[in-house]
Amino acid sequence: MNTNVTSQPFSTEATTMADHAADSASSAIRSTQNAANAALDRLANKVEVARDQAVPLINRLSSQAETAARRGVEAVRDTSAQLRERAMKASDSTVGYIKDEPVKAMLIAAATGAALMALVSLISRSNRAD
Repeated sequence: MNTNVTSQPFSTEATTMADHAADSASSAIRSTQNAANAALDRLANKVEVARDQAVPLINRLSSQAETAARRGVEAVRDTSAQLRERAMKASDSTVGYIKDEPVKAMLIAAATGAALMALVSLISRSNRAD
């Protein structure tokens, strides 16, 4: 019987298997890296789309806030002018009343002063009692 079987030494087979395992591992790493890169690219695209959609919304909100602030300032300005005008009218009517009725104006002022003094006196007495 002729048994001319050529077999590779055990160390050569082990080396070949190790090389195949290393190639498989490298292939798996490349595949994982490619999948990770593709996922990152998709995520970057989605972030870009979201940013592009957010910019007009932020600009619109900013414009609306600015418009509301301007309206508020104008309302305060108008109210201030109206109050100033009313104060001037009240002052003019008071001066006119004093010119027309000086005696009554003097008596009203004296009565108001006396009432205020009585009120201050009552408050100070109640504070001393405590």
